[in-house]
Amino acid sequence: MNVATILRNIVPYYETVMVIPQESKPNNLVQTIERVSLILDILGQNPHGISIRDLSAKVSLPKGTTHRLLSSLSFLGYVRQDSKTRNYLLGFKLVELGNLLLGQLDLRKEAEPFLKELAERTKETVHMVVLDRNEIVYIDKVEGDHNPSGLRMASRIGLRNPAHSSAVGKVLLSLFSDEALNHFLGKIKLTKRTENTVTDPALLKEHLKVVRHQGYAIDDEENEKGVRCVGAPIYNEAGNAVAAVSISGPAFRVTKKLVQEIFKKEVMETALKISQRLGYRERS
Repeated sequence: MNVATILRNIVPYYETVMVIPQESKPNNLVQTIERVSLILDILGQNPHGISIRDLSAKVSLPKGTTHRLLSSLSFLGYVRQDSKTRNYLLGFKLVELGNLLLGQLDLRKEAEPFLKELAERTKETVHMVVLDRNEIVYIDKVEGDHNPSGLRMASRIGLRNPAHSSAVGKVLLSLFSDEALNHFLGKIKLTKRTENTVTDPALLKEHLKVVRHQGYAIDDEENEKGVRCVGAPIYNEAGNAVAAVSISGPAFRVTKKLVQEIFKKEVMETALKISQRLGYRERS
């Protein structure tokens, strides 16, 4: 599969997930990235590889500039060089990224009916997120019908939020090893989103122990004032948490009592159903 084909498959997904607007070429397009994209396209069109001289001619760049770009791409795994012909080919990092993308596409496809059913049953908004670069990213959202106040949350597909202040983020963090959690806490600042946000690392660690034991997390107006959420993790066939699902709504309607009596069970059951569709089997 060449790069052009890969991009044709990727673009529809990112138009949905990342909400990329359809527009003409931007004036602030980074020239280096544009050149790299062209190089990858040309390598994809040459399955047996291409010499640096021919590649330089095709991208209309000096040989030295092309070599510097190829050296960086080779170091990062996006490009490789045949030891015999010295020709350049696409690297295996692209296969890794492609597999990750396909995994996310499969996740959304498999989860969609369960997310819709959960939103229909609870009448509230349902989210699905993944953890990426120490933040959560919303990859799906289903609006509930119960919205007499006209209230709309700030969440949208493609939006990023801190992990420590959201139910979905906390439930994923709770599954980190001690070493991974310490590394996470050492890299980020626990920003205070509302007056309820936990910003003390020691307190957050203790809270996450409780979350891990109970199997769900609650965002008690910690990320967005006036909004309460409850989330549970989604596992793959290897037993690794790959995403999380949540029920969210205005705090005056999604009360603490409702969360404890109904919603926590609903979100955990939905998360389990999605996990099972991904091949997960609970250990006895």
